[in-house]
Order: sequence, then C-alpha cells, then structure tokens
Amino acid sequence: MTHVTRFGWLAAAGFALASLGADTHVAGAQAKTFKIGFLYPVTGVFAAPGKYMQEGLELYLKEHNGMLGGEKAEVDVADDQGNPSVGLTQLRKLVEQDHVDVVFGPLSAAVGSAIVPYIEQHKVAALYPIVSSDDITQRTPSEYIVRTEWTSSQPTHVLGDYAYKTLKYRKVATVAYDFNFGWESLGGFIDTFQRDGGKVTKEVWTPLITSDYSPYLSALPRDVDAVVCSFSGSAAVNFIKQYRVFGLKMPLLCQGNTTDESTLDAEGPESVGIVTALQYSAALKSPANEKFVASYAKAYGHDPSYYAEGTYVGAEYLDRGLAAVHGNTADALAFVKAMRAVRITDAPRGPVHFDDRGNPVENIYIRRVEQQGGKLQNAVVQTFPNVSQFWTYDPAEYLKQPVYDRTHPACNACGG
Repeated sequence: MTHVTRFGWLAAAGFALASLGADTHVAGAQAKTFKIGFLYPVTGVFAAPGKYMQEGLELYLKEHNGMLGGEKAEVDVADDQGNPSVGLTQLRKLVEQDHVDVVFGPLSAAVGSAIVPYIEQHKVAALYPIVSSDDITQRTPSEYIVRTEWTSSQPTHVLGDYAYKTLKYRKVATVAYDFNFGWESLGGFIDTFQRDGGKVTKEVWTPLITSDYSPYLSALPRDVDAVVCSFSGSAAVNFIKQYRVFGLKMPLLCQGNTTDESTLDAEGPESVGIVTALQYSAALKSPANEKFVASYAKAYGHDPSYYAEGTYVGAEYLDRGLAAVHGNTADALAFVKAMRAVRITDAPRGPVHFDDRGNPVENIYIRRVEQQGGKLQNAVVQTFPNVSQFWTYDPAEYLKQPVYDRTHPACNACGG
C-alpha cells in the first residue's frame, strides 16, 4: 500500500479516488497499474476551474470502474498553483519520484509552456487536456505531447470574424491579462477582425492577479462598438463585476473562459448578454452532451464546464490510446502517436480529430450568456463546424508569422 499517502492527499483535495488506489495495491503484482501524474491548480487563482478538471477526470474513471485501456488507473496529484516554477518542481516529483506513465494537465498556458523542455528532455508522455499555448502545435511542436482541447486563438479567430460579419462591429477595444494566454487569445480575435476590415483602437493589459481593475477600466475608450476581453477563474468574476459597477455600457465580447460554467454563478446577472466563443458549452443540445451533463450534475450537483469536459474527453484519449498500445507505455512516442490517431465522433463537445500537427479540429460555438428558468447558461447561438487552429488561413503562410504576443498583430488604430 505504498501510495496510501498520495491518495490521502487526493482525498484531502476532494479527489475521491482512494478506493482505486487501494484496489490496485490489494491486487499486487497480478494487476498492472497505469499511473497518471495529474498536474493542476488545487490552490491559487485558478483553483475554481481546477476543481472542475478534477471532477471531469474523476467522473470518467468512475464510469469505467477505475480502468483505462484494460489497466487499473492510479492518480497522483500535484498542485502547480497556476505557477510555472511550482509546476516544474511538481513535475519533477511526479516523474522522478512517483515514476508516472503519463503527465495529465496542467491548466495554465504559462505552466504548460514552462514544462515542455523537461518533458522532452526526460522523454515522458504528456496529455494536455486544457493547455492552449499556440506554439505547442504550431512553430515548436513537441512530439511527446498530445493536446486534446484547443489553441488559445482557435475560438477567437471565429469570434473576430463573427463580430465583424454578423454583429457588424467595426471598432473595438481590448482588455486581457498580460501573459501569453491573454496575448494569444486576443491575438486571434485582433488578427481576424482587422483582416476583415475592423479597427482596434485601444489595447489594455492587466496583471495576472489584481483585485482592482479600475485603472484598466478607466483606460478603455467609450466610443467603441464593443470591448473584447479574455480572463478566467476569479479574475473573470472580478473583471465582470467591476466592469458593470464602473457603469460601462459597451457590449462585452470575450474569449470563452471568461464566462465558463465554473465561474458563471459567481459572476451572476452581470454576465448576462456577454457573447463568447469556445469549443464547449454545457447548454449544447446534443445527445452526447445531454448525457454527459446529466451524469456530471448527478455526481457533483452542478453543470460541467469546459475544464471538466476537457479532462473527461482527455481521459477517453488515455483510455483508447493505452488500449491501442496494449498497455505498453515504455515507448512514450508510440503512446502519444496512438492517442493522436484516435478520432472521437461523439464527445460532449462534438466530433474531434487531429490535424497533421497534433491539434484538435472541432466545432467552435458562439455563445451568449442567458438566464433561463432562473439559471445562467452559455446558450449556443451559432456553430462553426470543423475549425482548425489555422482558421481559414494557409498554414504555411500562417506559420511564417510570429506567435501572437503583446505586439503582434499590431493594433491598427491605437492612438488614432
């Protein structure tokens, strides 16, 4: 029972998988164990969405009797706190002390980018069910990582096009936190919106952690058709509430994490009317999603978020990939290749397959926060099917550009 303390740690974190670990070790040598190193934010600014990640993985394992690919699954949790340096320290422990078969997680794009060199140096298989850093499957892809969810700019390319062509917006300002996820998610919007003919008149960047958005809200121009934002977790809650208190009337268009189900109730009625784009909504009307939402709500008493759906589907990739290699994870590259070969036709989010660089091609949904029956939800108003990480651009030409950052694409009407 060598892992009792680790599973005790999991139970303390709310991860009710202790029985799976106990069953594995009671069986001893007769039962082969598949060890998952689950790296995610149990504490810190991303703790709320991190809890949904935990629930999504837990639900899949419960539904499959703790088995993946015909093997008992054992989960070792490491709290990265949403901090790259902490994440790297915790990853070392998972790999060098716990000897996990796969790294599963993290949540933060900054953590996900920071740990890539270690993953490659140690040749460990990793599944990123949430991390969206663009270049992981663009200019600097890693053959040791299977990314099962999205790139930061994938849904916002769609949102920029929708804002210009459907909403008929011509002039916007942007605000997001000042790190790579904020840059890339808004970069996708800005690129598409400006190519379509729109103007971006102001870009405002905020610290990752702040309790007071008033200096940044004061900097937003009032003579725009909309404000485009990108936040998540408690930052999204604080931004939305302070935006309303500040009396700003410009419509909000946001990257989908901003109104994720993990924080939607906390955002309250102030979030009604916000339009977002993402690859998932708990309000999506499909048999697969309605079944998933019902099972999840029964287990946890609330609707799933994209973070929960991401780890739930990520677990299916582990399951099917492990079965394809007959439980042999010694060859990390072969295991990753097997997972990338999986096509899922009935994920809660819809059909998913990988492009030739290992990124999901999937539906992107335009959502609007509505209150129906006293409940807030991201109602789906339009579906864009089979969206790739390159949107409608030629991949070779797209990859000649630098990755989206604080200065690229350049704001075409700032100061003018």
